[in-house]
Amino acid sequence: MSAHTTMTLNTMRELPDTEQARTEQARTETAKLQSTMRRQRWQDFIFHKVTMLFAASVLLVLLGIIASLVVRAAPAFSEFGPGFITTIEWDPVNDKYGALIAIFGTVVTSFIALLVAFPISFGIALFLTEICPVWLRRPMGTAVELLAGVPSIIYGMWGLFVFAPLFADHVQPLLKSTLGELPFIGVLFSGPTMGIGMLTAGLILAIMIIPFIASVMRDVFETVPAVLKESAYGLGCTKWEVMRKIVLPYTKIGVVGGVMLGLGRALGETMAVTFVIGNANKLSWSLFAAGNSISSTLANEFGEAESALHVSSLFALALILFAITFVVLSAAKIMLAGMSRKEGVK
Repeated sequence: MSAHTTMTLNTMRELPDTEQARTEQARTETAKLQSTMRRQRWQDFIFHKVTMLFAASVLLVLLGIIASLVVRAAPAFSEFGPGFITTIEWDPVNDKYGALIAIFGTVVTSFIALLVAFPISFGIALFLTEICPVWLRRPMGTAVELLAGVPSIIYGMWGLFVFAPLFADHVQPLLKSTLGELPFIGVLFSGPTMGIGMLTAGLILAIMIIPFIASVMRDVFETVPAVLKESAYGLGCTKWEVMRKIVLPYTKIGVVGGVMLGLGRALGETMAVTFVIGNANKLSWSLFAAGNSISSTLANEFGEAESALHVSSLFALALILFAITFVVLSAAKIMLAGMSRKEGVK
């Protein structure tokens, strides 16, 4: 037998062994792949359930808060009925309570804060994105964002001991002698100039929410494609025209969202308002007069409430504040959804 024939026979004997080895290797790889896929499916299943649990826990906490507020506020609404919302009297001595003064103070101070903060925040965002030199943009933007981290009690102490005296000595007399002499709106700027009151609380709130609104506006302004602005500048538009005709239409949904974020912060602010609003349970048309808000009433009276009806009335105020915030944010969501649909139609 030749050597070539011998090698051929040896090769034929080795073929089954090679095919068997390959088969075994394929089975091993298939088993490993199946094991890996099973492990990945379990990992995905566990990840899905854990993240769903996190999301559900937020909802459960929210529902728990609502339920506890409703249960604890029920005696007050049962005692006073819907008139609790429209009643001015707040008399812990005789256990007679009404929420109108606190609701009025919350709405007025938040409206003043938004009226003052919106144009200033818009100007800050416009300057930082379109006008500010590059070397100054980052430090100034960081400074604005740092204001958002200042504790509210610091704003309250600064408002009471620094801002209020200056406001009483210089700004309030000026407002009283000018705007206070005008018909119709003059009543808003009448009365003694004490420095503290509804207007002061609104201005302190405005200072507090400016960083939030300005930061959101700046971020959304920076999302505008550069080619759109450059095209407008190439056509001869001014910076204001670019902002009005290009940037604002492109980012109006984000701008509204930033404004509503600031309004939500203003509605629920407690310590700063408590320091400067005056904490007086009286209703007045004058913005110089002391007043009360829901948050300041809760901060001042919760620790001293003794009767069950007094405590229940405070919980009712908290429930009303929750409802106001919920309505405002829901209205913002509906408005944003409507704006999105209109853009889709276009």
